[in-house]
Amino acid sequence: MIANGLLTGIRVIDLTRVLAGPYCTMMLGDLGAEVIKIEMPGRGDDTRQWGPPFTAAEDGRQGESAYFLAANRNKRSLTLNLKSKKGVNILKDLIRQGDVLVENFLAGTMAKWGLDDDTLQQLRPGLIYCTITGYGYTGPHKDRPGYDFMVQALGGFMSVTGPAEGQPVRAGVAIADLATGMFASSAILAALFARERTGQGQRIDMALLDSQVALMSYVASNYLVSGELPGRFGNGHPNIVPYQEFTARDQQFAFACGNDGQWTRFCTAVACPEWISDERFATNAARLANREQVIIMLNDLFATRDAADWMTLCDEIGIPTAPINNMAQVFQHEQVQARQMQMAMSHPTAGTISLVNSPLKIPTAPTQARYPPPLLGEHTDEILQTFLGYDKTTINALRKEGVI
Repeated sequence: MIANGLLTGIRVIDLTRVLAGPYCTMMLGDLGAEVIKIEMPGRGDDTRQWGPPFTAAEDGRQGESAYFLAANRNKRSLTLNLKSKKGVNILKDLIRQGDVLVENFLAGTMAKWGLDDDTLQQLRPGLIYCTITGYGYTGPHKDRPGYDFMVQALGGFMSVTGPAEGQPVRAGVAIADLATGMFASSAILAALFARERTGQGQRIDMALLDSQVALMSYVASNYLVSGELPGRFGNGHPNIVPYQEFTARDQQFAFACGNDGQWTRFCTAVACPEWISDERFATNAARLANREQVIIMLNDLFATRDAADWMTLCDEIGIPTAPINNMAQVFQHEQVQARQMQMAMSHPTAGTISLVNSPLKIPTAPTQARYPPPLLGEHTDEILQTFLGYDKTTINALRKEGVI
């Protein structure tokens, strides 16, 4: 087993805020990278103010927002005014010691500060430079700011999400932001691997819209193959029936027959052999064509018993089902607990806080929670002293000038 994280020794300069970028850099931090989060003095990441809920600070003041805590574990915070020349010079010094630079400013912002791709490679040969924007660095929308909601709308997600006869809806979480963060971390890892062989850095151009379109996956493929616009099926599936929520005697639950073999086993177990022989229901293609009738007859059946009874029966015959849990039930679930998806960390002002753990399970090199989400500027002095050799007098002068 590797005692340290897989990315131990990799230094990430994190100029991101809100969600896509911070989620990316948190994943790198969980894998052992040293992440320096650079924030504007006095304000910091926008999500520090996105609440309630906030943690309770010991001195009675407003604590940390739950939103900020969700994406900023395993980082150290340095406040730096990048609108000042001295602030940019400090950033340059940090870049010279970095391996990865991630930012999600509007396209071209870094170049305006004199930090274009070529300059960055001169400062740190082999640097992995990743930008995260709404629409990327090319195309007619490249200068627009990126918002998850707008991208879910533009990228087709909302057109297939929601009740068939209702309004299009967005996902309950910022799915485009989170996916872009995950895709960005994958690209960064590939670039680091390539650098080990070639010594060359890479320029990575990640866009929320690209990620959202990619997430459409088989729904997009259905359209590209058939030319037919996909619709909304609520919790149903465009290619599989039955595959949705159903209503039992006491509550709803999720139920699916992903193939004809499962359908046959289920029909046999519930003593409905006619559903196997009836040409309207015998195959998935037939059930897809007769979706409404299948849903009606299954809801009539499921209404005769409690959801727990149906789920127990389905477990016995190998048919997938699941309860529709709220968040309290999620963290009480035995499998979620067995996978240790809730974790606790000691926080400098909030005491012990609970966080969602990393989903990256690597038994031979487990992820580590080394630092709680930082207070704004918590590590400014430490970083400037340790990495750049600044003395206390210089640091105090920079603070008086508003540089840090």
